[in-house]
Amino acid sequence: MDIFEKLHNGDLYLPGDERLMEVQTQCLERLYDYNQTRPSEGEKREAMLKAMFAEIGEGCYIEPPFHSNWGGHHVHFGKCVYANFNLTLVDDSHIYVGDYTMFGPNVTISTAGHPILPELRELVYQYNAPVHIGRNCWIGAGAIIIPGVSIGDNTVIGAGSIVTKDIPANVVAVGNPCKVLREINAHDKEYYFKTRKIDRQALDIK
Repeated sequence: MDIFEKLHNGDLYLPGDERLMEVQTQCLERLYDYNQTRPSEGEKREAMLKAMFAEIGEGCYIEPPFHSNWGGHHVHFGKCVYANFNLTLVDDSHIYVGDYTMFGPNVTISTAGHPILPELRELVYQYNAPVHIGRNCWIGAGAIIIPGVSIGDNTVIGAGSIVTKDIPANVVAVGNPCKVLREINAHDKEYYFKTRKIDRQALDIK
């Protein structure tokens, strides 16, 4: 089987393979250049992300520094995705993120894992599992999402959470391990933060 297929089918493989390293190094060179851009170079950053990512929609923004094993080569962003400082994407396999999703600072999403068996780790074997994050999610600061996890549309992941299992749509989920705290409800339609009310007329929303 081709080594590049093993990146995405869950098989064990050796990440130091020369064929992989050649392509990965090219991706990391582009990532390095992205992280050297100036704050005023918004259009340049947007163009670079389009070249770096597998897919990326319009209106996406990633605040440098941005860290990624393959420089976004296996990352699929919808439109208007925003990421604050120090987004880390361990994109040895595919990461899918829906439209309008936001990431707080220091979020890590990993597709790569290593076997529990010490003998296999000593030989540096690795496996990968894709991550899926839905539309209009908010992933709080410092959250960690591990390989193979899916998060449903509109869900909020609390700051510092470690997401080890799938999380459904339309919920607030927090903790280590991350668990559903509650559904998004009528209170959330009236208040945006504690006792701060949403002024729908001022915001021109229904």
